Amino acid sequence: MSEKNLDRNGRWRNITVAFRVSPEENERINAAVRISGLTKQEYITRRLEDMEVVVQGNPKVFWGLREELRAVAEQLCRLESVSDMDPELLAELKMILSVMEGMKEEEH
Repeated sequence: MSEKNLDRNGRWRNITVAFRVSPEENERINAAVRISGLTKQEYITRRLEDMEVVVQGNPKVFWGLREELRAVAEQLCRLESVSDMDPELLAELKMILSVMEGMKEEEH
């Protein structure tokens, strides 16, 4: 049996919480996690506790942003017109832009 460990805030995390999501919801969650630079556990916990998710620019975040932008660009290229844009794609694009804007503010 493995040794029990405390998290960085001195809490025992020994309870598992699980829930089902659709494939689309799963992809949105994974996209948000990738560009946040957090673990999925930390990201979901912060969102559920209505805590701010602060993205710290690092190589993992930049890689996640690049991959998400690539996926969004592919979907945008397939559109016949702007009116064909899926609301979920627009939401993802807004999330990416929000992260990038926050990173821009950190530079100043």
